[in-house]
Amino acid sequence: MFRTVSLPLWLFILILAFATVTFASHFLFPSVRWFLRNRVERVVARLNTRLDRPIQPFKLMKRPDMVIRLAHDPKVAEAIAAEAAQTGIPETVYLERARRYAREIVPAFSASIYFGFAARLAKWLARLVYRVKIDQFDTGSLSEIDKGATLVFVMNHRSNMDYVLVTYLSASKSALSFAVGEWARVWPLSWLIRAAGAYFIRRKSNNPLYRRVLARYVQMATEEGVTQAIFPEGGLNLEGRVGAPKLGILSYIIAGYHDGGRDVVFVPVSLAYDRVLEDRVLTAARIAGVRRFRASFGSTLLFMGRQLRRVLTGRFQKFGTAAVRFGEPLSLARFLQIPRGDVAVELGAELMSRIARNVLILPVPLTCAAIGAEIDLSLEELDRRAEALAEKLRKKGAHFELPENSVRQAVKQALAILSLRKIVRIEGPRLSVPPKDRGLIGFYAAAVEQHLDAVAASGSEKMARKSANRYS
Repeated sequence: MFRTVSLPLWLFILILAFATVTFASHFLFPSVRWFLRNRVERVVARLNTRLDRPIQPFKLMKRPDMVIRLAHDPKVAEAIAAEAAQTGIPETVYLERARRYAREIVPAFSASIYFGFAARLAKWLARLVYRVKIDQFDTGSLSEIDKGATLVFVMNHRSNMDYVLVTYLSASKSALSFAVGEWARVWPLSWLIRAAGAYFIRRKSNNPLYRRVLARYVQMATEEGVTQAIFPEGGLNLEGRVGAPKLGILSYIIAGYHDGGRDVVFVPVSLAYDRVLEDRVLTAARIAGVRRFRASFGSTLLFMGRQLRRVLTGRFQKFGTAAVRFGEPLSLARFLQIPRGDVAVELGAELMSRIARNVLILPVPLTCAAIGAEIDLSLEELDRRAEALAEKLRKKGAHFELPENSVRQAVKQALAILSLRKIVRIEGPRLSVPPKDRGLIGFYAAAVEQHLDAVAASGSEKMARKSANRYS
């Protein structure tokens, strides 16, 4: 028993490695996991004391457990059985697909990353790039919402900066759960987005099983009271105005609601920018008639490099104002008290109409609307047109966010932004618009012109039906 045994060095190292792993997995790792879990629970407990809406246990569930719960949900099992019966493929094959879909969708929320990194980064970036203005008109209504209800912020989608801006604004109230498209499924961005509590969706997938798994995740999160943020337009808006809704996620929420259950309260959030970072890409896509954004990775890096150099040299100028306005909350329980035809269509139309009505008028959109189709006009005439336009908008009940509440100051500020980007050229007392940038003028003007329309583009039920992208 006590005799010396000779072993090759490689075999000794291998045995030592196995022994180390065994010791760590049985003694060290459980202790470390317990320590980290205990630390996370203390962090969450401290956060919940200052948040208006505490982080729900569902959001803190371990990701593998949530994937199993979702993949083995009874309604997902029904979809698996139906697919198997229709195609003749074994149910085990569809079960594995459901697990893959669940792993693709389910986030891996980390309170430390969300509040310790993502929220701080969002605040710094939003303030660096824009003058952030928050209209407090209806925040009193927000505080009066039943704490037991699920809160869903419904927003127009102007820019990818929307995620940054809303994360910054909501950090003192709750941790939001976003639906994010395929564009962000690139490591390490995908890891950070998952850790911030967002879930990935395939916007164009018509696969019934995938849609059932996605629907059940949305319904589970809603039933458990997870605060959410959705963009019913689906993707970035190419027109510059609030568009008609695609009703996928809204229809999932409605289908998961039942009388006596947790109420769902939708809060319309209207976003407006003096400069949309992707404006040239969006207008080019609109002209081409194809939702295919051709901004190359190299051009994106070049743009970021130029801005970083300006920041470091002190020559960076903010991109104008980014404004947020909260609309009147809408309770799903109360909405359903009135008999309706197609609930999802009517709800989507009502929410988008409220968003459109509350979009704040900013200097650049106001100035672009005053320029209109003109390619050459005097600065004096531009001031007169802007004043007349502002008066029309006030009569329509539009809300403004202008420097010193002055239209003339707004025009002056807007021209500084537009001329810096060479969208307009100022020569003496006149300005001109280069032919290649007329589309940009119309893009920003559309945000103002929608207030003058007899029927808001997003408030039309007919448009909602036409563009609805609904799944059962």
